[in-house]
Amino acid sequence: MNSKVMFFVFAGIILIFSVMTVVSRRILRSAVYLLFVLLATAGLYFMLNFNFLAAVQLTVYAGGIVVLIIFSILLTSHISERAPMAGARRSLFSALAVIIGAILTLTTIFRFTFVPSSEPAIGSDIKTIGTKLISYGEGGYALPFEVISVLLLAAMIGAIIVARKETK
Repeated sequence: MNSKVMFFVFAGIILIFSVMTVVSRRILRSAVYLLFVLLATAGLYFMLNFNFLAAVQLTVYAGGIVVLIIFSILLTSHISERAPMAGARRSLFSALAVIIGAILTLTTIFRFTFVPSSEPAIGSDIKTIGTKLISYGEGGYALPFEVISVLLLAAMIGAIIVARKETK
């Protein structure tokens, strides 16, 4: 009963602060809202007994990435700076993209038949996770791990370019 309540509390925090992250016009507040999303996600991982993943979530994402984002914001813009209001056309296309994305996601989820696996679960201890992360063989995650790191680097460079002040 308590875990169900905690799940809904964490899910509610994630939903509310995710929306606030996207709709806030102040970029520093958006970064703080993102921090709350990442903390609640770590809480869900702790509930599922994925302690290593929760610790990585807290140290890398909540601790490292959000601090890096906040430093990037503070170096490139003022704290009181507000993003300009989106025009009607941009708002319309954004709403249309959200609706299409939601329909696509829900359709995919409801059409997929989730079948419980008969294979034994992979251990969630640190040694097993570390071995899987550096393994290039079958079941290894070295390549996806490197692809994600390149993606995060590209996202950070893009964020700096977007947040950079225009000089005239």
